[in-house]
Amino acid sequence: MRLLDITDETWASLRETAVEAMGRAYAPYSGFSVGAAALTDDGRVVAGCNVENAAYGVTICAECSLVSELFATGGGTLRAFVCVDADGEPLAPCGRCRQLLAEHQGPELLLAMPDGVMTMAQVLPGAFGPHNLSQA
Repeated sequence: MRLLDITDETWASLRETAVEAMGRAYAPYSGFSVGAAALTDDGRVVAGCNVENAAYGVTICAECSLVSELFATGGGTLRAFVCVDADGEPLAPCGRCRQLLAEHQGPELLLAMPDGVMTMAQVLPGAFGPHNLSQA
């Protein structure tokens, strides 16, 4: 998969879906709502939003919610990913979420980052993954 495989229309649709998901976020403590959307290898679009908890460590990031929907709707891998803040602007995933996305990426997952589209390898170079576990 290359950047050219994902059209501007697809990116716009993913961003719109992420904004819709962000509107369903539960963020009563931080007030920082986040939405995410991704295109899967079989053409589905999955989405997620953050769900806060008074015990902050139990908070669920939008990316975690998205990966849960990925598996709840049939599994597969991610091809293109968008995460937005409450203003609908692209938001970079945190380190934990980058690791989560790397685990569920298809070949060369593309991410809409604040500075433009990047590959997962650019966003998380040298990612730890299943290949590391087989080396033990």
